[in-house]
Amino acid sequence: MILAIETSCDDTCAAIVEPGGRRALSNVVHTQTEHERYGGVVPEVASRAHLERMDGVIEKSLEDADVSLYDISRVAVTARPGLIGALLVGVAAAKGIAYARKLPLVPVNHLEGHVAAAYLAKPELEPPFVALIASGGHTAIYSVERDHSMTLLGETLDDAAGEALDKGARMLGLGFPGGPAISNAAENGDPGKYEFPVGLKNKKNLDFSFSGLKTSLLYKLKAMDGETVRGELPHLAASYEAAVVEALTRKLLRAADMRDASSLVVAGGVAANGLLRRRLGEECGKLGVSLVIPSPDLCTDNAAMIGAAAARTPAIEYPEYLSLNARSV
Repeated sequence: MILAIETSCDDTCAAIVEPGGRRALSNVVHTQTEHERYGGVVPEVASRAHLERMDGVIEKSLEDADVSLYDISRVAVTARPGLIGALLVGVAAAKGIAYARKLPLVPVNHLEGHVAAAYLAKPELEPPFVALIASGGHTAIYSVERDHSMTLLGETLDDAAGEALDKGARMLGLGFPGGPAISNAAENGDPGKYEFPVGLKNKKNLDFSFSGLKTSLLYKLKAMDGETVRGELPHLAASYEAAVVEALTRKLLRAADMRDASSLVVAGGVAANGLLRRRLGEECGKLGVSLVIPSPDLCTDNAAMIGAAAARTPAIEYPEYLSLNARSV
């Protein structure tokens, strides 16, 4: 069994995953609420909260899986990228457990973890395929090769998609996190009422840009008084969300065409967005392309995806990992 730990941002996570990385026996996520008052994650607050909750989250993951530490054969942990202080808490915990039991340690790349969530959602999935990672900190398209290596095809030139949603929600007064807040506000809105720009729409590359989208919303709000904004809020939210979804869909389908991909994977927190899931489902259905999007609980940060990635990541044998350090990038 693999004990996996994830603390790259503001979710304290632990999971027990079977050795093949295709099935999770438990997946415990403690989402921090301390950051709501700030409208974004405060790194120092996140690190301290991880310290307070790490032991309890690991214990709960073992309890839910009905196993003990004596059943664990290796420990996996997110080592990069992320908030350095938050990562260090998880890495230190993983080192301590692995060293005490003389187990190997598997350092996992957080982005590879997001892609590996697809193996939990569809255990029979095998590369090659094209994957879109869309979250609060990352937006990129990768080609996943037969040996599970990942080749970058395109990425955001400024904000990530999740960051654009967070900032848009803040401008609209909808709170944090922005993705769910905008989706809720957009429920009865008309996505075609306001025209927002889709960055790099006509460029032949696979890169993204969301800075112009935020600026466009800012100027639209400045031209309205408070009462008008409140009345138009569902339409503004729906139109803004549609622009983000259009950018992600357009580039991913272009990548599928360029790579002649028969399977697409979408992962990361933004992959939980209902509009994106519906739109991609419709487009892939027309093209006859297989689409794998993990369930929402596997899209947001979690440790099960880290355990899934660990099954295909080289381990560091005891006690060589004592010098292992976390990396922010």
